[in-house]
Amino acid sequence: MDLYVSPRGHDREWSGRLPEPNAGRTDGPLATIAGARDVIRALRGSGRLPTYSGNAPSAVGSFGDFPITVSVRDGRYPVTEPIVFGPEDSAPVTFAAYPGERPIINGGIPVTGWRAEKDVWIADIPGVAEGEWCFRQLFVNGERRPRARLPKEGFYQIQDAEHVDARHTTIRCSPGEVTAWRNLTDVELVALHVWIEERMPVVSIDEERNTVTLSRPLGRAWSRGGWGWAGGGLPEARYYVENVFEALTEPGEWYLDRPTGKLYYLPMPGEEPEKVEVFAPRAKQLLRLEGKPDDEQWVEFLRFEGLTFQHTDYDYQPYVPYQAAFNVPGAIHLEGARGCAIENCTIEHVGGYGVDLLDGCLGDAVVGCEIRDTGAGAVKMNGSDVEGPRARRTGNIRITDCHLHHGGRVFHSAIGILSMHSFGNEFSHNDIHDFYYTGISCGWHWAYTDNVSKDNHIEKNHIHHIGYGRFVLNDMGGIYLLGVQPGTVIRGNVIHDVAKHKYGGWGIYPDEGSSHMLIENNITYNTQTPGFFQHFGRENMVRNNIFAFGREGQVGLGRADDHVAFVFVRNVVVAESEALFLNDYAAPLDKPNFISDMNVFWNVSGKEFKSGKLEENESGDKVLTDAITMEEWQALGQDRNSIIADPRFRDLANFDFTLMEDSPALDLGFKPIDTSDVGPRQREKRD
Repeated sequence: MDLYVSPRGHDREWSGRLPEPNAGRTDGPLATIAGARDVIRALRGSGRLPTYSGNAPSAVGSFGDFPITVSVRDGRYPVTEPIVFGPEDSAPVTFAAYPGERPIINGGIPVTGWRAEKDVWIADIPGVAEGEWCFRQLFVNGERRPRARLPKEGFYQIQDAEHVDARHTTIRCSPGEVTAWRNLTDVELVALHVWIEERMPVVSIDEERNTVTLSRPLGRAWSRGGWGWAGGGLPEARYYVENVFEALTEPGEWYLDRPTGKLYYLPMPGEEPEKVEVFAPRAKQLLRLEGKPDDEQWVEFLRFEGLTFQHTDYDYQPYVPYQAAFNVPGAIHLEGARGCAIENCTIEHVGGYGVDLLDGCLGDAVVGCEIRDTGAGAVKMNGSDVEGPRARRTGNIRITDCHLHHGGRVFHSAIGILSMHSFGNEFSHNDIHDFYYTGISCGWHWAYTDNVSKDNHIEKNHIHHIGYGRFVLNDMGGIYLLGVQPGTVIRGNVIHDVAKHKYGGWGIYPDEGSSHMLIENNITYNTQTPGFFQHFGRENMVRNNIFAFGREGQVGLGRADDHVAFVFVRNVVVAESEALFLNDYAAPLDKPNFISDMNVFWNVSGKEFKSGKLEENESGDKVLTDAITMEEWQALGQDRNSIIADPRFRDLANFDFTLMEDSPALDLGFKPIDTSDVGPRQREKRD
């Protein structure tokens, strides 16, 4: 059975069985996806289609009427509220783009009626002054435009902070940074913690004291002259302010004067009011699959293929800051969904994550999608932890062959793929880049205790340019792992160009309690800190990887526990600095708790390798302290069968790590790494 949806259709008057209106305009396509959903519901209610319970159809109706394909024709489909599917909609139904066409589910309102006053365009936005709606993002000609902010480049420094009461915090700024701006309570202050940001509306400003009172307490520990966690922190606290009318000075910036409902925009060179396409997002989400896990009622078998989802805003209530912005929702939301898929879709210009798969999702897939220009990350999943109800556990999800890029534009700490308390997943063949924090994060358990996250496979992803641009945050990695995860495999990924603000910027980063994982056949290079760094964990196998050109050391361990942290064998390590193995705050290298052997080490600068602790001297330079030579390292029983030799790569200068036939690494048992299929595959090669 086939149905059709078109902007030229009718939901109530036509059957949806025709792709175009007939000659007499007595029948034709439906007008909306929700309309097609309702037609299928009505057919079920009449007994003409089967209903589904669990994984099987009921005896009502003819099973031969399924599967159903709803072909969605070219054009924009405006929504102000998400399209919702429930358990009653479970059936093998595919909502797909009509061949060769591009249907767009659009959560934005077009902005027209511009008038020019000197260099500024102004438009009146109905409903804003009346308090019916507001927006924090603007998209012009398919690009995100920035709200007016200060400073224009970089960040200010917070000088001090004080918790005023249970609802407010006051910070002290440098003279001249803050003033009594227009519509002051619409200004947002964005403060940067070590690995998160906090976004808070301003309550008041005292210009004489250079202080700003914020709408709620800051969520992280503060100390005079610094900001970090309890007992320590980085010697600075950065911030910027956004949505400042007086800062509207640069082409591309905009400001919404909420009390008057006027939108101000400084056009980019060449833009003309009559030709520009501007959207202000009104919807917060575009699509919701809402199962009921507690009642074991699932949304099953629905597929969405080839559709474009655009223009959502983020919630106006300030989010309590959490790592990875995990509490920020997705434009497409699945909960209690099973066997559903988002395939070959585009999700762009959204305020939060692109897709979230939450409690009770099993066997779902996000495949072949492009998710870009997101306020938060691309895809996140979460289920109940070991103490939560089993019906709410999430797993067996496939995120493959996607292009995920340019995220964290509002919530900088968001992640390309975020997997929390989720098992048996496959994250493979994705191209992930231009996020401010981390490419893939998996685990979400900070201890050596039992963890739902296990048996996850992170393979053949191309992860690059993470943390770059504004060097906003710290403590990130290309792949970031947390907790005990038996059966989890990190294999065949290529990770490069990972940066940080003060610390972090690792290639592969097993953090707190990461244990029982296999890390093999990966290539990392051009990372600001070691290509492999384990904070603390247990019995991870790190073998047959290439770690090259970590600018602040090559391999690191943070904490030394009384067990084997990892085994490091048959790897190739290439550097141009002297620092090889690094220990952090509590991992003395004279008593290492990891095993290293059968590796090839090579320093292209000719410097002698040394290992130790990397610390910042009075000049701000990183220097090795408590350093030991390779000979002293081997005297401790480490790397006795390893060699220092040119590994003979095909073109190291251009990061071609193909080994030549005479490579000494092959003699040690190193297996060549095939990168030909890293990143998204052609559609016919995915299965």
